[in-house]
Amino acid sequence: MPRRINRWIQHQKDRIRLDRKSFLIYSVLRILVILTGIRCFLQGRYEDVALCILSLVLFLLPSFFSEKLKIEIPTLFESLIYLFIFAAEILGEVNHYYTAIPGWDTMLHTINGFLCAAIGFSLVDILNRKSKNLNLSPLYLAIVAFCFSMTVGVLWEFFEFFCDQTFFLDMQKDFIVKTIASVTLDPTHQQIPVKISNITKTVIYSADGTTTTINGGYLDIGIIDTMKDLFVNFIGAVVFSVIGYLYVKKRDSRSIAKSLILTTLTDEELAEQERQIERNNLEQINEAARREAAVHAELERRQKDLADDAERVKKEWKEDIEEDFGYPERKADREQRALEKEKRKQKTESGRKYDR
Repeated sequence: MPRRINRWIQHQKDRIRLDRKSFLIYSVLRILVILTGIRCFLQGRYEDVALCILSLVLFLLPSFFSEKLKIEIPTLFESLIYLFIFAAEILGEVNHYYTAIPGWDTMLHTINGFLCAAIGFSLVDILNRKSKNLNLSPLYLAIVAFCFSMTVGVLWEFFEFFCDQTFFLDMQKDFIVKTIASVTLDPTHQQIPVKISNITKTVIYSADGTTTTINGGYLDIGIIDTMKDLFVNFIGAVVFSVIGYLYVKKRDSRSIAKSLILTTLTDEELAEQERQIERNNLEQINEAARREAAVHAELERRQKDLADDAERVKKEWKEDIEEDFGYPERKADREQRALEKEKRKQKTESGRKYDR
């Protein structure tokens, strides 16, 4: 099983590598996630380590769905997915940006509405272009994209509510409010809202006798956060729906929608991607072999240089010893050469006298 998982992970990485820009963003974010996971592990924050592992798995899902559904994910769209995962899981959850930076959650829900509308628009647009029995208008595509995005947003709020009620995770963040109005406070039970303004403090009494004081107002339990998230999701969905409508109406290749709309892949295109992956892997193997050969050649050259240096030092050391202490055979050679040199000198002087 581990081998199959490793092969699957490596295959998805190879698919991501087909697009160099997306792979660059993926690689940078992956390194940041790994470093964050190591930091959390050293600090004993094991739940955050699990979130880092989850983020690494989520990074592989676009490539997985692209292969299984036979769709081409544009570079910009894929990069936005990676950045969204990193911003939501690593920055938002692990580094606590949701509470440290006001509006962080709002920004992500807006982007989520935009991206989900792009996905919904793409799916219907693919069906519309490939089917002979359908001819949907641009307005219809835009409405479907908007409804798809809002449905995803509502389902996510259901998930947050479930986690809050079951595990008390407070995913639907609470707000402090200073004014409330509720029919529950109506003593006549005639559903007349009773308004309380300028709330400065709320005191909560528990059954065990403990009290909890909330300074600044009354604690709203998630409803404001839920409605705010749905509203900004609505804005993101509307923005892309308008962009998608204009794109389908004119099919302008310069529109940003072209960089965000998914397209289908044929079996031949998928096969070509697999062949490209094999070529890339073969090139990596050859490059590794060339580097290894170069390293071996460099080591052999250095070993040869060291051997030559050692031989030269040994020869010089031997000559120095012979010069200082003079072996008998070495001394006889020097005397013989000195005698021959003296004879040559005498012969030269005799020749000079004869010339005179």
